[in-house]
This record gives sequence, structure tokens and C-alpha cells, in this order.
Amino acid sequence: MRCHVRAASIASGAALFAVLLTASPASAQTPAEPPPVPQPAAAPSPSPQPDSQNLSDARVDALQPDFTLAALPVTLRLPEHKLAFRVTHRFTRSLGQGDFGDLLSNFFGFDSGAQIGLELRYGLLPGTQVGIHRTSDRTIELFGQHSFWREGPHPLAIDAIATYEGTDNLRGQHSGAFGALVSRKLAGRAAVYVEPIFVVNTNALPSDVVADNNTFMLGLGTRVRIRPTTYIVAEVTPRLAGYDPGVNQASFALEKRVGGHTFQINFSNGFGTTLGQIARGGVSNDSWFIGFNISRKFF
Repeated sequence: MRCHVRAASIASGAALFAVLLTASPASAQTPAEPPPVPQPAAAPSPSPQPDSQNLSDARVDALQPDFTLAALPVTLRLPEHKLAFRVTHRFTRSLGQGDFGDLLSNFFGFDSGAQIGLELRYGLLPGTQVGIHRTSDRTIELFGQHSFWREGPHPLAIDAIATYEGTDNLRGQHSGAFGALVSRKLAGRAAVYVEPIFVVNTNALPSDVVADNNTFMLGLGTRVRIRPTTYIVAEVTPRLAGYDPGVNQASFALEKRVGGHTFQINFSNGFGTTLGQIARGGVSNDSWFIGFNISRKFF
């Protein structure tokens, strides 16, 4: 009997082993799939690089903190698609009128009327700027300026400038100007300017009854840095040929740069802030007027 039991046990074990073999999953019979090969990560898309020329134009120029001296334009470049705004203000009471008591009672001319100018300029292209300047006597000047040479690669900076202006909101006397702005920086302390400019139709009288109807003038100016952000400014614009009434307009000023602002208090023998007004000269060499400029760069 024991033999029969043992034989039955052996038969049962063999049957169970056969069932287990039959029930094994097919995956156990096939080799495992190789692991996926890692793919290289996609290179990140390059971020847009800033325009190096525009960045250079946007840096503070320690010797040219503003786009003008007192009235004359300079070679400072305006970055592309950026703006700058300026207010000019010239009080109309001469500082030499009356005695010192009269001047004091008029608070050095600040109680008098003034000729005010508002200017907006825009960086149209790299090195090219355009703008509009309007004074409170209703003269409007439209201007464009392009930089051909910048100092560094060249010994001088050279710009070309052209303007068109008219009195009575461009409905009155029209005049135009074109010329060159040439500048040179000296020893990290000063910038000097020579600006030959030809102005058309400066004489208000009809051209058929006057001998001279146009003016050729030479703007001369400098800006001297006396402190890191403080300057002395001077300019004069002699008329070399053509119509030249009155005296040559001249100005000197003290200027302070604060961030994107420039504040200037100036003294001039005339009120001109457009090229046509400057070409028509100042009031007299005995009459000087206090004024100021305020500029703001939006970059």
C-alpha cells in the first residue's frame, strides 16, 4: 500500500510541475527588450541678442549729457525708437534794465514774461533722429539729424542736420537750414563744437526788395566738465555772410545732470532756440536775459 501511495504522490507532483510550466507567461520565454536609448535634449532656441549699437547709444556720454548746448544742437546720438523731451525758457526782462533795486523787485527777471519752447525728438534709425520744436511765439521747427562719423573709430564726430520752420504755426514766414555738426572731445574734460550752417529766407522782407535773404553762420561752442555731473557751457553763433541784423547770439550756462534729467540755467543776449531764430541774431550786447533748459531722456 505504501508503494501505491508513494507512486500516487510522485504522479501528482509531476502533474503539478507540468501545469506550472504550461501556465508560465510567454514573456518569461522571450528575452527582455533593451532599454530605450536616451535622445539628446533639444538645444534651447537662442534668445534675441540686444542691438550692440543701440546699447552703445544708450550709455551716458559723460561729456555730452544733452542733445544741445544752450541753443545749438550737438552730435549726441539718440538710440533707435527712443524719445527725448526738452523745455526751453527765456525770461524777457533784461538783467541790465533799471538799477539793482529794480532787478531785485522783479526777482532777477523771474517776474517777467518769457519765451518758452517745447521739443520732442525720436530715434528713427540707428544714428538718425527727428523732432519738432515749438516756441511760444508760435514758431514751429521740424528737424532731422544723421550721424555719419562717431568719435572713436574716427578722430571727429560729424553729423548732418536739416530743418524747416515757419512762424504762426507754419503759416507765416518759412525758412530752412542745413549744415554740419562737428565735435571733438578733449582729455576727458571737454567737448568742443564747430557747426557751419546755411539758413534760407531769414529776412522777413520780400526777397525782391532786399540784398540779402539768406544767412551763413558758424556755431561755436564748448561744454566743460567741472565735476562728475556738473558742466559749464558756452556758445556763440557769428554770421559770416548774408543777412545779419542785430548782434551775434551768445549764451553761457551752468548745467547739472541727474540720471536721465539735465538741468541748465543760462544767460543769453537773445531768445533764439531754433536755427532760424539764431540766424536773425540777438537783441544787443548790453542786454542779457536769464533762462533755463530742462531735458529728459526716456531710455
